[in-house]
Amino acid sequence: MINTGRDLAVPRRCDAAGWRALEEVLRSGLTFHSCGCGGPGYRPRSRAEVRERRTAAERLGIPLSTALARHDPWEPQEHR
Repeated sequence: MINTGRDLAVPRRCDAAGWRALEEVLRSGLTFHSCGCGGPGYRPRSRAEVRERRTAAERLGIPLSTALARHDPWEPQEHR
């Protein structure tokens, strides 16, 4: 069991690709927790988006969870 968070929007039952994308997001350690203000942030909803972010993570040398959480996986990392 994984505590996915209150903001999880599950794919339709027949959306096998959506379920596989969700599985990869959860396996990477990302969840759908937020303070209730703006949601958990970006999460990929298709296998193509997951593949693109996996490639970006490998090429940029960043954790997969970081690449999966970005709208644009190739954007430079923000410094805080």
